[in-house]
Amino acid sequence: MSEEQGRVPTPFEVIVVGGGMVGSALACLLGRAGLSVALLDARKAPLDADAVGQGRPSMRVSALTPVSRQLLEGLGAWQGMAARRVSPYRFMQVWDGEGSGEVNFSADQAGVPLLGHIVENDVTLAALEASLADLPTVTVRLGARVAGLDDGRTVVLENGDRLQAPLVVAADGARSALREKAGIAVSERDTGQVAVVTTVRTRLGHGGVARQVFLATGPLAFLPLNIEGDDGHCSIVWSTTPAEAERLTALTADDLGRALGAAIEHRLGEVTVVDRALAVPLIQRHAEHYVRPGFALVGDAAHSIHPLAGQGVNLGLMDAAVLAEEVVEGRRRGLSPGDEHVLARYARRRRGDNAAMLALMDGFRLLFGARHPALTLARNLGLSGVDRLGPVKRLLMQQATGHRGRLPASCRPVSRRDAG
Repeated sequence: MSEEQGRVPTPFEVIVVGGGMVGSALACLLGRAGLSVALLDARKAPLDADAVGQGRPSMRVSALTPVSRQLLEGLGAWQGMAARRVSPYRFMQVWDGEGSGEVNFSADQAGVPLLGHIVENDVTLAALEASLADLPTVTVRLGARVAGLDDGRTVVLENGDRLQAPLVVAADGARSALREKAGIAVSERDTGQVAVVTTVRTRLGHGGVARQVFLATGPLAFLPLNIEGDDGHCSIVWSTTPAEAERLTALTADDLGRALGAAIEHRLGEVTVVDRALAVPLIQRHAEHYVRPGFALVGDAAHSIHPLAGQGVNLGLMDAAVLAEEVVEGRRRGLSPGDEHVLARYARRRRGDNAAMLALMDGFRLLFGARHPALTLARNLGLSGVDRLGPVKRLLMQQATGHRGRLPASCRPVSRRDAG
């Protein structure tokens, strides 16, 4: 292509910048509806499909809800994920390490077969990449770095190529460069915590139980992993103070294993660390606006949440599902994908739900981080009360499984999609 040709915008109906799980899911949804989509990502190559889900599990995992699974099944991705590695869990145990309060959830109580699955992010993304390859109206461009955004609807790449669409979507993560180019401000607050992540083996099997204990410095989660039929692995997310995170990541594997075992009160016996430990600062962000004319934010580009309830990617997938639904419905009525009414409907449906989840997680973090004796008593009474009150437990389980509010059709079981 000549330099002059490179300056001529290539037209699409939607351009999605960011080929992670949320951006890829959005491109799949739109492509399956027949829209012409360009999916741009800075990665130079797709994942190695043969290597993903093999050997030692990745440290980057997500707790996918049944609603997210339904969406991924509809996109034809879940089958590929299940063929690699997914780890179902039917129970959750949450307790206060500073007291005696404890609450237990089960899939039976929630009225679902499973509470969710712990899945390595690469496993989900590899399956979505395979689904994208089957969609003729989706153009995937890897190694595509965005240099600019003209008039909000023309994406300029570093190599000079220009791509144009009525709708440009930023799915490029919490530090979204495209969000900044679009002039959308974001409220940002340091939670004062750092997540220490690693992978462990435990002497006792996890039994399909996701465990979380609230410690003085922050919550510690043991997320169940099944590796070749063995339920003796867990993914660790330990949210703690920066100083404690520095201390933990400096420990030897043996000492870190002992610290983890003691923190979880030895409920899974001896703990052996099988990977390096990484520290990730936890910054909560929320965009002041989700849309501009011809422009929208999804996923972490719109909001990043404390990993307390493992809801981050689920909220992002719901963004993708709602935006796709509104775009497709608008197209049916003769509206452009970037029509202000289409985008306003998306923003109304998603911003409030995401804001409520951000506030809920922040409230939990502050409550369980407090050391005052009265608050400790309140926590224990609250957890114990939740365990005894059926309606309250059901409400919390609806939050955990994603069954809340008006779900887009792509996230509902087939038998319920025509029911509204």
